[in-house]
Amino acid sequence: MNLATTSSVTGAESDRTCVQEQVEKMKEDLRVSSDDDLLFHIGQGNQTAFRILVDRHVDRGYAVALRILNNPSDAEDVVQDAFLQVWTKRAQWQPGRAKFSTWLFRVVTNRCIDLLRRPKAEAVEVLPEVPDDQPDQVDELAKQEATRLLNDAMSRLPDQQRVALVLSYVENLSNGEVAEIMETTVSAVESLLKRGRQKLRHFLRNHGDAISPLLIND
Repeated sequence: MNLATTSSVTGAESDRTCVQEQVEKMKEDLRVSSDDDLLFHIGQGNQTAFRILVDRHVDRGYAVALRILNNPSDAEDVVQDAFLQVWTKRAQWQPGRAKFSTWLFRVVTNRCIDLLRRPKAEAVEVLPEVPDDQPDQVDELAKQEATRLLNDAMSRLPDQQRVALVLSYVENLSNGEVAEIMETTVSAVESLLKRGRQKLRHFLRNHGDAISPLLIND
């Protein structure tokens, strides 16, 4: 390889390194960007910004859907549908109009309610594993039973009460934030929470006092 060829190869490698550094710098800038800034870039078709936005919010969206539906597969579908809307309708997003997390929770909870109101297929009973008698296994079974009872109780609540309780106690959102997501008033949210707690207490009163802290106060 002659000197000219060597110089050309070296220059090409230098250019590639420079481009890679610029790409990494752009990714780092996007990672610390606000949701509105990411949505602006998504509106221009930036897939990296979209992936960062998904990574930032997908876990919370899934947690809310799972709490409402108590079905991992359906919860995944709901969250995937929500983020698909972000990408397919990216040109329609108006920065500053609403917090992205508020929009996401609204889409997720509305979709969950739609699913809850559909006729349900007959559930297939799953046989539990036979436990051993180790103390940690006993504790784990007790926790699983408490979780099962709470999920069962939550599933018996009217849809709006269930959504309000999940947003308030699982996501720790204020009544004002819950009202914005559910597109209702703060007083309506307070009423939903109070009635939801009362119904949960009524269902769980024969199963001990430590199942859920949200049952303590009206």
